[in-house]
Amino acid sequence: MNRYARQISFAPIGVEGQDRLKQSKVAVVGLGALGSVIAETLTRAGVGYIRIIDRDYVELVNLQRQVLYTEQDARERKPKAIAAKQHVMEINSEVVVEEKVTDVNSMNVEKLIQDMDLVMDGTDNFFTRHLINEACHKHQIPWIYAGAVGSKGSTLNVTWKEDTPCLRCFVGSDVSTQTSCSTDGVLGMLTQTMASIECAEAIKILVGAEDIRLGLLHVDVWKNRFQQVAITQDPACPVCGIHTSYEFLGKATKGYTTRMCGYDATQVVPEFEMELDLQKLEERLLGVGEVHNFGFSLQLKVDEYDITVFPDGRAIIKHAIDANHAKSLYTEYIQ
Repeated sequence: MNRYARQISFAPIGVEGQDRLKQSKVAVVGLGALGSVIAETLTRAGVGYIRIIDRDYVELVNLQRQVLYTEQDARERKPKAIAAKQHVMEINSEVVVEEKVTDVNSMNVEKLIQDMDLVMDGTDNFFTRHLINEACHKHQIPWIYAGAVGSKGSTLNVTWKEDTPCLRCFVGSDVSTQTSCSTDGVLGMLTQTMASIECAEAIKILVGAEDIRLGLLHVDVWKNRFQQVAITQDPACPVCGIHTSYEFLGKATKGYTTRMCGYDATQVVPEFEMELDLQKLEERLLGVGEVHNFGFSLQLKVDEYDITVFPDGRAIIKHAIDANHAKSLYTEYIQ
């Protein structure tokens, strides 16, 4: 327990609370600016089992705010889940860290979170957040929402306790956002602040504290503003209201594209589950363009396009005109 001596000395945690943390299981969905801080902070705090989930790989543009990663990770195009696990295990080898290099969707979200005690939001889009919200409600797992763009962030604890709101209660069903980090930028100081607040609430929830925040917290680190907003449960909410109906969880997912936040890239998910042999794919593509096999992923540079393929068949394609163009490139070079 010497590792956690300063944390144990904090009376609301103590030895009993530290033991609860050791017995806890937490899923971190998304390992970007928020998730990388969350994964490191919970590892240092001694949470016993952490499942880290991300679909993307490390790039140089990430390093301004995604604190776990290095230039070497970017050079190797290492999947964020792989890189994050390697780095946090160097911090605390006593914690069990399970990495999942995958896209969270309606077909796998329940499997990814149903055995967890808490789910942490490190995502960059509201579609995935709605999936988490519905899956957590179905399995009655608390989760913590957070978002950050520019200098402004917000966070909410969703505990499923009586009369408390969920994400759907205050954002509706809209999955679009008017701003994004690609257009408005984002400060690393903000993402670290929001992730730290998330982690503080996570520790409270896991140790059974009574001081869990009930309202939505808005933060603007540039304007020096912290504002807590009271939110009430919507009785007509299709998730936590009187009549439950899972709009996002019920959507069939077979082959789709998603626009990646922060840079000019589109993710293509194949219609069927597969396990690609990257070595064979490399051999097939050698005469097509510049190919680099990193083991965890394979990069193809052809014309102005940059295509990164993962063993599960997913591809992230840069500079495609639109989703249909991305699918066409995928069919031409990968499928």
